[in-house]
Amino acid sequence: MANVGPSFGLSREVQSKIDKKYDPELEEKLVEWIVAQCGPGVGRPEPAKIGFQNWLKNGVVLSELINSLYATNPPIKNFKSSTMVFKQMEQISLFLKAAENYGVTKTDIFQTVDLFEGKDLAAVQRTLMALGNLAVTKNNGCYKGDPNWFHRKAQENRRDFSEEQLTDGKNVIGLQMGTNRGASQAGMTGYGRPRQIINKP
Repeated sequence: MANVGPSFGLSREVQSKIDKKYDPELEEKLVEWIVAQCGPGVGRPEPAKIGFQNWLKNGVVLSELINSLYATNPPIKNFKSSTMVFKQMEQISLFLKAAENYGVTKTDIFQTVDLFEGKDLAAVQRTLMALGNLAVTKNNGCYKGDPNWFHRKAQENRRDFSEEQLTDGKNVIGLQMGTNRGASQAGMTGYGRPRQIINKP
């Protein structure tokens, strides 16, 4: 893979804005969750953004994380640490595919280069947050760690109305459309007729 030199001009401004979205406090929370979820065997990253990137870069920690969210039949069967670039990127791609199958939406999933080349580590944080939110929401016993680290996603709250209730609802005028209470045509003239204005002496 070619080395990427420093960016200048507009590219530098764009990269600077992307870098500002990275949240160090969120990084600490995500590290705590990954260690709690996968066990101390995954180790801990060096502090700061570069350490976080290098910790996840080979895809092994991410693979262990997604596998730990399944009670049986983990999605990534074989994974091992490799120094070869394409193997590491392939491992990240396997994680991304497994995360999408787990339920993370495509808009929340980062691109491989966002992590591998450090293009957008804030996107990596968003993906891990979305994965944590889903794990807490599913509540299938596979999540480990403090449930307060993540938000529960909204659940379906289905309501079944009887035919009678549906019919009654058709007779109600919603307040967004105004109200017909107190409505009167007193003092109004028919359409198209001019209003009679007569000066009385």
